[in-house]
Amino acid sequence: MNAPDRAPVTAVADCASEPIRVPGAIQPHGWLLSIDASASTPVAWSDNWTVLLGDTPAPALAAFAASLSGETAALVDGEGALSLGLRVVAGRTLHVSAHRLGALVHLELEPAIADHGAQAPIYSLARHVVPLMQQTQSVLEVCEVVTREMKRLTGFGRCLAYRFDADGHGEVLAQAIDAGYESYASHHFPASDIPAQARALYRLNHLRLIPDANYTPVPVGFADGSGTAMALDLSQAQLRSVSPVHLEYMRNMGTLASMSVSIIVRGELWGLVSCHNHEPLALPYQTRMACEHLGQLLSLQIEAKEENEQVSEQLRLRELTLTMVAHLGDSDATLQRLVAEPGPLLRVARASGAAVILNDRCWRVGDTPDEAAVLALGQWLGGRIGEVRHTDQLPQDAPEFAALADTAAGVLAISISTLHRHYVVWFRPEIPQTITWAGEPRKAASPDARLHPRRSFASWVEHVRGRSAPWRAAEVHAALELRHALIGIVLRRAEEMAEVAAELGRVNRELEAFSYTVSHDLRAPMRHISGFVDLVLELDGASISDRARRYLSHVKEASAHAGLLVDALLDFSRMGRSALKCSWVNTELLVQDLIAEQEGVPHAARMEWVVQGPLPRLWADSVLLQLALRNLIGNAVKYSRTREVARIEIVPVQDERGVGLSISDNGVGFQMKYVDKLFGVFQRLHGSEAFEGTGIGLASVRRIVERHGGVVDAFGEVDRGARFTFVLPRPE
Repeated sequence: MNAPDRAPVTAVADCASEPIRVPGAIQPHGWLLSIDASASTPVAWSDNWTVLLGDTPAPALAAFAASLSGETAALVDGEGALSLGLRVVAGRTLHVSAHRLGALVHLELEPAIADHGAQAPIYSLARHVVPLMQQTQSVLEVCEVVTREMKRLTGFGRCLAYRFDADGHGEVLAQAIDAGYESYASHHFPASDIPAQARALYRLNHLRLIPDANYTPVPVGFADGSGTAMALDLSQAQLRSVSPVHLEYMRNMGTLASMSVSIIVRGELWGLVSCHNHEPLALPYQTRMACEHLGQLLSLQIEAKEENEQVSEQLRLRELTLTMVAHLGDSDATLQRLVAEPGPLLRVARASGAAVILNDRCWRVGDTPDEAAVLALGQWLGGRIGEVRHTDQLPQDAPEFAALADTAAGVLAISISTLHRHYVVWFRPEIPQTITWAGEPRKAASPDARLHPRRSFASWVEHVRGRSAPWRAAEVHAALELRHALIGIVLRRAEEMAEVAAELGRVNRELEAFSYTVSHDLRAPMRHISGFVDLVLELDGASISDRARRYLSHVKEASAHAGLLVDALLDFSRMGRSALKCSWVNTELLVQDLIAEQEGVPHAARMEWVVQGPLPRLWADSVLLQLALRNLIGNAVKYSRTREVARIEIVPVQDERGVGLSISDNGVGFQMKYVDKLFGVFQRLHGSEAFEGTGIGLASVRRIVERHGGVVDAFGEVDRGARFTFVLPRPE
């Protein structure tokens, strides 16, 4: 069975707009007199006063109001009804209650009932009911005690306690019934049964009694004869006449007498205790006040039990949060570390799965949608999340994710960054629900265009799909606490990294200055050594033995090689000291020039060049980029010279990191386990006797690329060649 059809908008609006605060009438079991609060003179009264006082009740009502002036003067505006005791009016003993609302005092009179002494309901409440409530351990238990005891106090045939959910639907938690009454245990009542304005009245006036649903309303008129007092606010009047639609609702339900007591928790309407009787039933004022007090006690008990449960739950969740934070603090503090300890991460939200999303990457644990779906969900969250977002009906909120209901009908997400898609997301699967309603939960307009309430209250079953277990307030609060803790860790680690980076920068500058100074100061001695060797050979060459000539030759070669190293080191140090002067560089022309430079090498005739154009334009320092490409192309030429045909290929590359070039050869290659050594200063994988060089070329390439914010990679296979790729970021 699908979800129930809802009432047409116009019909519900008609019901919700009834003037229930100003009905202009009262129920006939009492009398109403409204007087001016300052002058104690009658302003309006109910028409049934003529039954007691005759056709001209005004003089008697004025005298009666004057006799109460001292007591009514003490009433506080908006405080609710206060008992003024018993009064004799026209030979009848009546109970009088009064309340002040604005400039008027409303006096309500009802037939008096004899005092029960020690058996009065209020004493029974204190002596018998309160101890029973104190012995309960849960909200359900205290509701069961109150429904049972309120039924005993009032004599109603059925008493229900139910609470409202987030959508306003009522769920019956406890009931006490006599034989012959239909059971509504675990049934649900739709939110449309109690419109918003009625809920507002339940927050204001905590008890409402209807002794007979077949009553005829008694109009209220103004003293000046201006007609029915439709403008008279009777919100807090116990005698206030109720909506005709509600009376019809009661008769359809087989209820001729009802009483509702509000359950107010933390200032909101949590639920109701609702009493029903097949026959009319009037309750004396004392009993009603005892029931109202019982409702207040129930409200306090529920609030206390929920807060105790919430505090215990928050403590449990906080321990889990601290466990995760401690684990993260002991690691590198990257968010993906959260999935390394899945237990606390899943338990903190009672979730079946979780994921960490960092832009276009994600890490998952437990039962989650696939990676593509999680990343799509991250995109969806982008414009819909502040600090936290949760839903227990994702297929309804986002139909494009309806296929994920088996793993992600419910989603709870926290955002770690305001600039990037950095989320921690928890998932709950769909839990198919079967809801038993007290009658089909819909209203419909009748052919006569008048709104009628539901006519049937027989059990009506609804099957709900696409929803998970709801996220509890404590779980959402724990997610927010985790968010704040993660942000704190990330910021602290960022500060630590900034301090380390600053220290590394200082050390690097010192090392660069040192290497620059050393390399600069070594150039002259190397030249001197080479020059003096040449002088010795020129001046005394004829008298020098072959062995000495060979030794001097070795000295000259070593000094020349040392000079090359010094020059390379000097160039390397300069790379970190000079500012970048970026512009658009045409790599097509640059590569052609560098290939032309290689025409003079001994094996140039055996070289095959493959350039896959068009090559990209790069935003870079042209001098440094030329140096980097010269080193990469030179290496490809050098390490492929042993081949019969040296094949060197240059192709454009483009990925999410940027744009660049790839230079590959079919030379001697290298083992990938040594790839990290390639870019170190003076690191060589091949002997200098086989391949000349200083060991600084690739280190220079990496420094140049990284100074541009790019990345350089290497791949090689022994005796099959090597490939070097670099990409530079696109300019903003």
